[in-house]
Amino acid sequence: NEKLEAIPGVFFEKNQPIQMRFNELMTGIRQDVAVKIFGENLDTLALNADKVSKVIQTVEGATAPQVERVSGLPQINIEYDRTRLANYGINVEDVNNVVSTAFAGKSAGVVFENERRFDLVVRLDSIHRSSIEDVNNLMIPTSTGNQIPLSQVATIDYKLGPAQISREAGKRRIVIGFNVAGRDVQSVVEEIQQKLNAQIKLPPGYYFTYGGQFENLKEASNRLMIAVPISLLLIFVLLYFTFHSFKQAGLIFTAIPMSAIGGVLALMLRGMPFSISAGIGFIALFGVAVLNGIVLIGTFNQLEKEGMKDVFKRVIEGTKIRLRPVLMTATVASLGFLPMALSSSAGAEVQKPLATVVIGGLITATFLTLFVLPLLYIIFNSKINLKRKPKVKPIATIIVLLLSLTGFTANAQTQHLSSVDDAINIALQNNQTIKASDLEIDASKALKKTAGELPKLDFNAQLGQYNSVKFDQSFQVSQTIPFPSLFGAKKELINAEIKGKELQKNLSVLELKNQVRTYYYQILYLQHNQKQLQELDSLYNNFIGIAKLRYKTGDTKKVDISTAEAKKGEINLLLKQNEVFLNNAISNLKTLMNTKEDFSITENGNYQPLQISNLLDNDAVANHPIIQSLYQEATIAEQTKKVERAQGLPDFTIGYVNQSLIGFQNVNGAEKFFNGGNRFNSVNIGIAIPITYGATKARIKSLDYRKQAAEANAQQQQKTLATQMQNALLQYQQDMKQFNYFQQEALPNAKEIVSAAQLGYKTGDIGYVEYLFALQTATDIQLNYLKSIQQVNQSVINIYSFINQ
Repeated sequence: NEKLEAIPGVFFEKNQPIQMRFNELMTGIRQDVAVKIFGENLDTLALNADKVSKVIQTVEGATAPQVERVSGLPQINIEYDRTRLANYGINVEDVNNVVSTAFAGKSAGVVFENERRFDLVVRLDSIHRSSIEDVNNLMIPTSTGNQIPLSQVATIDYKLGPAQISREAGKRRIVIGFNVAGRDVQSVVEEIQQKLNAQIKLPPGYYFTYGGQFENLKEASNRLMIAVPISLLLIFVLLYFTFHSFKQAGLIFTAIPMSAIGGVLALMLRGMPFSISAGIGFIALFGVAVLNGIVLIGTFNQLEKEGMKDVFKRVIEGTKIRLRPVLMTATVASLGFLPMALSSSAGAEVQKPLATVVIGGLITATFLTLFVLPLLYIIFNSKINLKRKPKVKPIATIIVLLLSLTGFTANAQTQHLSSVDDAINIALQNNQTIKASDLEIDASKALKKTAGELPKLDFNAQLGQYNSVKFDQSFQVSQTIPFPSLFGAKKELINAEIKGKELQKNLSVLELKNQVRTYYYQILYLQHNQKQLQELDSLYNNFIGIAKLRYKTGDTKKVDISTAEAKKGEINLLLKQNEVFLNNAISNLKTLMNTKEDFSITENGNYQPLQISNLLDNDAVANHPIIQSLYQEATIAEQTKKVERAQGLPDFTIGYVNQSLIGFQNVNGAEKFFNGGNRFNSVNIGIAIPITYGATKARIKSLDYRKQAAEANAQQQQKTLATQMQNALLQYQQDMKQFNYFQQEALPNAKEIVSAAQLGYKTGDIGYVEYLFALQTATDIQLNYLKSIQQVNQSVINIYSFINQ
């Protein structure tokens, strides 16, 4: 890693070489699945690729994604100062020729060798073209004959450029690749497609495609859609050519659905998804399963030719004769596929579904063929009257219908929400984001036991002639113990991280509450808006009726009726639009509550806006989860700094050595022989002192900066939230004024306008123009009144989000 970093523009990734090459040869992609983003701008592609990578990481079964590197290649960039070039009398073309000749080389003549010619290329020596300083110091001739360095007339620096530009079908693209573990490819890709469609909106002209094994899966599935029907047709055709009878070919063909039952059941029992290898297994299964039917029907026909005309005796005798061959055929085939079904080595993911389908299908096909096929043969080859009239009593039919309706009613229960708190409680219980936050907290708490973790115990053995020509043995055990303050620092860091996760959960809860309130009160508004539009629709119906009556009496013209019907059509369009918005809001609220059950909102009293007290807690913004989370980041940086400081302290080592010293040893002035059974013991105690403490100081300083950055960000965010809260309060006051105006002044006037206009139009005191104007005015007032309530509710919801409610 460190050696590769010295080479500009080089990046690396971890992978399995054989699997990577195999996948790349098959699909053009190194991983199992790849999400491709097509577009024009490389920065936009890289930005959306990072978003897609984060979404993929949330999908169960997808490994860590790898984003294709498209940027980060350092380039030496020369920007000419045209003013200085003009002062020296130099043009850009001359400078370009000098730079190109110095570093890339340029032909200065031709060298002849017999009949061959070689260009003579001139360029700087490698010593003078190895760094950016060589470019700065490159001498450029001026118009006066003098020379100046290139840095006098240009700015030379490093700039990052595209590392690679990948195209497919003539369009730029970036690839996010990942492998699949523990799930089938199709379900993983379908879940990713749903999440990408819901969470990521690509700019116009950008779009997703999916490649890798998933692309092969789709192509193979399409091929199977053709291959399976063709194979079934060929089986039926061959059966017909064998028995020269559609009836008997159809009887044998019944073994195919019988075997399919067992194949599907076997996949379900082993928890395997339907895959391409399973599909191929079904094709193989159908061919093997048909053999049992051929054996039985062939035996029945042979007995009939031999003179056995009684169909019952023929079936019994033929089944007895062919019982052992049928069982042996299925058993041998099943045992042959058994090692594949139990395989766990390389290639097992392909072998196991195929073998499972064949074994399961043969088991059911064998038993069903031995019982069902003889019965069908008897039915189609006997004179039994099967057209008997059913004797089902009407009472039984009624009971069945009642039971069906009761079950349907039980399944169609509707959940009732009496307040927004009910919806919030359901969402907090069911929402997967909150559950994920709880799991994140549990994951952090699970790390508490790692605070007291010690390094691994070292056990070493030394054998050989390390002490003398004799073969000695030595066994060593050692343990490194960090400085004791490290354990406490790690514990405090884990506690700080747990608190950070809890604050993140509080922020997710606050966002969820805000979204639930928004859609809940939007549904209330749209329901009342629908009722109001229906009332307006009835007013226009009355208008049409009165207009038709006056038209018959000759008081008005037909234009009154046409105008009234046109206005009624506008109201109908508003009703349909309102219904679409209402369905969307209900669907969004269901998603937040993570429920598939229908629900209804029970209204308590009149439709009134939410209200909030002007006496709000000034510390509410300071206690906002996002502010607390930023301050907690500073705390985590401080605790991390303590861990770094503790890691920079000395480590202690204690060890024990047990060895043999074969040979003569001087003991109290006398030579004594020691063999391998005589052991010598020693204890080692050591201390490890870091000699490069500067690296630790650098990391501590970096964490100080990170802490200061988090605190500064928290302070700025607190000021921003305080300003937004004040703006929200002002907006709330303005919305309340608007609501009070509609409730106290405009709405009573609207009712009077409608009643006076209806009376005047019936008596002929006003024309249809005045009546339409009165209805339009009343319509706008009533709809705007409901809209003012919704605006107040939205303002209160925004204030709730600022005060953490």
